[in-house]
Amino acid sequence: MILVCLLLIVAVLFGSAWYSKRFVRSAAVSLPPADAATLQLAERLKGHVRVLALKIGERNMWHFERLEQAAHYLEEQLREEGWEVAADSYTLQGRMVSNLQVQLNGGERADEIVLIGAHYDSVFGSPGANDNGSGVAALLELARVLRDGKPQRTLRLVFFVNEEPPFFKTKEMGSRVYARAARKRGERIVTMVSLETIGYFSVRENSQQFPFPPMRLFYPSHGDFVAFVANFRSRSVLQRALGAFRAASSFPAEGLVAPIWLTGVDWSDQWSFWQSGYPALMITDTAPYRYPHYHSVHDTPDKLDYLALARVTKGLEGMVKKLCGMK
Repeated sequence: MILVCLLLIVAVLFGSAWYSKRFVRSAAVSLPPADAATLQLAERLKGHVRVLALKIGERNMWHFERLEQAAHYLEEQLREEGWEVAADSYTLQGRMVSNLQVQLNGGERADEIVLIGAHYDSVFGSPGANDNGSGVAALLELARVLRDGKPQRTLRLVFFVNEEPPFFKTKEMGSRVYARAARKRGERIVTMVSLETIGYFSVRENSQQFPFPPMRLFYPSHGDFVAFVANFRSRSVLQRALGAFRAASSFPAEGLVAPIWLTGVDWSDQWSFWQSGYPALMITDTAPYRYPHYHSVHDTPDKLDYLALARVTKGLEGMVKKLCGMK
């Protein structure tokens, strides 16, 4: 029985590798020199991360004032770019907490919603530079460059609160509250993308680890790529998102479609949307399978690769435009 289960898992992984249309690379990717715009983007991303993880620091229900400071910073940044910010608020432990949302209404397919999200809280005991200052910084920069776009599908950018334990996978998790309310309103979210810990990369051999050892047969051993991760029901959404990213960027990207019992597959806000029946995926640097400072006091701004994060963000821009039909 154990052998049968192992063979089944290997078959699943092989199918996932085939589905992502990419065989394992034997060497790290050599990228062209960054242009001036990418270098400037890297500095802006670094600035956001430094505010969140250094100036504000640990931000969660144990440091509630800092959590509020982070929300205020996000609102301030978004309003400076001309967005109207909506707060999706709920009461937790006697305090009001908020998911923050901005939206571009769609054209011919306005009833179809493409939602890109990132959680802005940090785990207890960590300043949260990579987890998830990196995802929040990328989402802020997407908001900046997409503000004047004209999408065919409605584009929604959401900054989620309280993703980290002890609220993870509970009814009090910010994205869970949001997804359940969206389902109750009958909203048609056709794609949800969670930006989760996307700022650490390494070309060192064996810097990439995996939840299941045979995955080494199908994925690079160096952590120089960004991963697109989805459950089986969201496989077509992953294929479209991954294809759009690869069309927009030369930055290496790998896809994984896997059951949620594979450790790490459901480790972010996409889980909440799966629970409400929406197609969703996570984009990540694979967090603890690569990043040595995950969920620790050492998750500080100096650990991130901002040029790589800028390249990823540029790829995300092209991906989002493709997904929501924006020219």
